[in-house]
Amino acid sequence: MPTNLNASAPHIAGASTWSDDLVDWGGHLEPIDGQSTNTGRLLWKGEEDGLPEAGVWQCTPGSWRLELPRDELVHFVSGRATYSADNGEVIEVAPATVVHFQEGWSGTVVVHETIRSVYMFR
Repeated sequence: MPTNLNASAPHIAGASTWSDDLVDWGGHLEPIDGQSTNTGRLLWKGEEDGLPEAGVWQCTPGSWRLELPRDELVHFVSGRATYSADNGEVIEVAPATVVHFQEGWSGTVVVHETIRSVYMFR
């Protein structure tokens, strides 16, 4: 199955290993430890307010503070990380983990092995 980002339904074959056209998205705004870097590729971004947004995201090891201003659905396809919410809840992610982070979720993220996910903001 080929990749076509310009189709009426943009799609990526082999999203867990695909590396064509990944863009440097820089570091995190609130790093705690390490120099995590982000790369990714947008599949879709709404025209009015930039929502919904969907794409592929990859992040190297490190940790940072995270506060989500909107809902995000994430399907992790590779790597391992720990998301620790401010309320004490701990979410361990690994390949094949799907998480719906609700608007307002806040906590810390520790990436143990480079993670890659397919995500959608709304």
